[in-house]
Amino acid sequence: MTTSWWEIKINYIPELEDNIFWRLQEFGCQGTALAKEKDAWFIKAYIPTITKEAMDLAALSLWLKQDFILEGDNSLDISWKIIDDEDWASSWKNHWQPMEIGDRFCIYPAWIEPPKESDRIIIRLDPGSAFGTGVHATTQLCLESLEMRLDEPEKELVIADIGCGSGILSIGARFLGAKQVYATDIDPLATLATKENSELNQVNDIQVFDGSIDQLKLIPGLKFDGIVCNILAEVIKTLIPDMTEMIKPDGWVILSGILVDQSIDISTILEKNGWMIASLWKRGEWCCLNGRRRQ
Repeated sequence: MTTSWWEIKINYIPELEDNIFWRLQEFGCQGTALAKEKDAWFIKAYIPTITKEAMDLAALSLWLKQDFILEGDNSLDISWKIIDDEDWASSWKNHWQPMEIGDRFCIYPAWIEPPKESDRIIIRLDPGSAFGTGVHATTQLCLESLEMRLDEPEKELVIADIGCGSGILSIGARFLGAKQVYATDIDPLATLATKENSELNQVNDIQVFDGSIDQLKLIPGLKFDGIVCNILAEVIKTLIPDMTEMIKPDGWVILSGILVDQSIDISTILEKNGWMIASLWKRGEWCCLNGRRRQ
């Protein structure tokens, strides 16, 4: 049976970008992209029609309108339509362009041939319906944090990617020198995307599991040098005890998907579980917490 999707289209206001992406993520959208049509930029988002009705989209429109007004902007332009799987795929191909992230990465859509030589690490990506194209601030913050953490190629590090989405962070970690990555996601479309993108980038040693960190706890003796987790803050709170149990004594954690005003709660829970906060990086309303396990 063919799956149909809502395609949501919102005019792009740079000052409100983070808030819009947050609203779309909270709404349940499984993919977002910046799209240019003629001379104008838009944010496009996608969600299966089986999960939302037109009334839900009207409520989303109202929330966004209130956000715009609170920021002193009354220019919200939002529309939505139903598309099928084939149209969903072509939307990415039509609008998503290569993007440099951090000091070392460049994300290339799978359908655009990258240059044969580059001074950046190229990750080729076909996100499908999985979250994680590199557009969102939280993904960028995680990649930049991995650049800092994985700057010791002589160490054969074992990393966990909890909520792997498209696999962008798992692939990035392997390219930066991690020996082994264990990736999990509760969405089977995400684990499929991670497997396919690993093959696309000719990256091995990424083991992918359906579920969350509890699946990794079933592997006897498995401990991690580092854990990266880019999901919602409320979920991260519940996972911190398991992360603490599975990290090596001198291990580290990278946590994002966290709004700045949620960072104090996350930091408090980390400290109660034996972590110290090494740094907090912000981008707009989003932040990324870098923690180190206290020995």
